[in-house]
Amino acid sequence: MDYNAQLDTAINRLHDEGRYRTFIDIERKRGQFPHATWMKPDGSEMPVTVWCGNDYLGMGQHPVVLAAMHEAIEATGAGSGGTRNISGTTIYHKRLEAELADLHGKGAALLFTSAYIANDATLSTLPKLFPGLIIYSDALNHASMIEGVRRNGGAKRIFRHNDVAHLRALLEADDPAAPKLIAFESIYSMDGDFGPIAAFCDLAEEFGALTYCDEVHAVGMYGPRGAGVAERDGLMHRIDIINGTLAKAYGVMGGYIAASPKMCDAVRSYAPGFIFTTSLPPAVAAAAAASVAHLKTDQALRDSHQTQAKILKLRLKGLGLPIIDHGSHIVPLIVGDPKHTKKLSDMLLSEFGIYVQPINFPTVPRGTERLRFTPSPVHGPREMNALVGALDGLWSHCALNRAELAG
Repeated sequence: MDYNAQLDTAINRLHDEGRYRTFIDIERKRGQFPHATWMKPDGSEMPVTVWCGNDYLGMGQHPVVLAAMHEAIEATGAGSGGTRNISGTTIYHKRLEAELADLHGKGAALLFTSAYIANDATLSTLPKLFPGLIIYSDALNHASMIEGVRRNGGAKRIFRHNDVAHLRALLEADDPAAPKLIAFESIYSMDGDFGPIAAFCDLAEEFGALTYCDEVHAVGMYGPRGAGVAERDGLMHRIDIINGTLAKAYGVMGGYIAASPKMCDAVRSYAPGFIFTTSLPPAVAAAAAASVAHLKTDQALRDSHQTQAKILKLRLKGLGLPIIDHGSHIVPLIVGDPKHTKKLSDMLLSEFGIYVQPINFPTVPRGTERLRFTPSPVHGPREMNALVGALDGLWSHCALNRAELAG
């Protein structure tokens, strides 16, 4: 076997399809986000504006967050020194879990190194806790949820995206006595659409199922204290397990679940992804706790974020560009071809200093390749004008028919 030749074949296939992923080296500037510096392949530097980051509210630059991180570093040093079970639990981790439990109105929270790990570890562990568990998973759930459901060895049912009737039919077809769990997201990050949380909760109550809601793209940004869409809609008490991240709106790193004390204790005790992983550095936990606490009271920042998203969508619609608008903060611009998507991304970066990463298959279905913009409160009129002007010119340059794609 010529292993190198096999690797070349696999990588070249991505190049031929226009799906090869290129990492753009950027250096964020403290206090200047969304402005950064692009370290070009030739060694030179170029100022850029980041339009695809997940630091939705700019909290990664917030003085309250930075101060908490500095204080913890000075007090404890860099790393945690171990897993949560072996010397890696500190006052900072416990404080953060208390903040998260309070945020979601739950009795407890459990901290992981990422929301991906939180989803994977929890969903793959639940059948150990509930033998015979059937998991009903939305077809567009995140890869971390899919992986957790796939690995757990239990029964699974995939229902069509946001299709309440299909979910009901699947529930009706199974043994009424079997333990069940319905897994879904509050906001789906590629299209920016909302899950019908209330309807899923109604079905869960009718069929005796647990509910599992991924609020990764909503925590910090929706609800009166930033707990997510379930809080905004008055539904948090109907969700058994809430998954969230600290790496997007909260601007730091890490993931978690919030649930009952018994549920968190059981996952803590049985999930290998929790038990055998070094805990987050105390400074990261301290910064995240400060960010969560701050956003519980900063409604003005959330309002500004929503306003900027609405402005960008209105302006792109005014140009006739085919964006998807489900009323959330996510702004996908459908290109529909991987090579065109990559070309647009490259030209925006090299000619206009605008950084937005192309999103291609398998992240999204073939034929729906896109650029996904994430406006924030710190994307002001100057940044907005530059982006809209650049897209107006480049769309025609790339031979894309606006009217045809929009229809």
